[in-house]
Amino acid sequence: MKKTLITAGLILFAASAAAQGLSVDDMKVFNPATIKWGEDPALPKGAKVAVLVGDPSKAETFVALIKFPPHYKVQPHTHPFPELITIVSGSLGNGMGDKFDAKKGEVLKAGTSFALPAKHAHYVWTADQPTVLQLVASGPWGLEYINPADDPRKKK
Repeated sequence: MKKTLITAGLILFAASAAAQGLSVDDMKVFNPATIKWGEDPALPKGAKVAVLVGDPSKAETFVALIKFPPHYKVQPHTHPFPELITIVSGSLGNGMGDKFDAKKGEVLKAGTSFALPAKHAHYVWTADQPTVLQLVASGPWGLEYINPADDPRKKK
């Protein structure tokens, strides 16, 4: 019960913070056929990111879509600020801690949302299908790997 209340509180906090800090100057429609996807060097090769609103490099709230291919892993890492994630399509394996162990995580289906506190070690993976996530967070956004050797920015 306590865990459920804490999770609900985090989701409400993240949603409230997002609503207060989200800046939109014009009405925008984000059509899947016209979204411009790019790479984020902090994520392993294969992921695609589309920032819909805001700027992750600035101290402001932003909304982004992240697309992971099948059989994809992001090793244990943290972020500097809380995040609210919704699985738009596919499914996402989600585990907590500083060691990747899919058996200790859970697989979340499309339509599921979860909130992560700042600096909370976690890892994610996909199975047999592509997965699209919606991320609401505050910038400047960052991703710090628990094991620096897992950081794709250092493997060039």
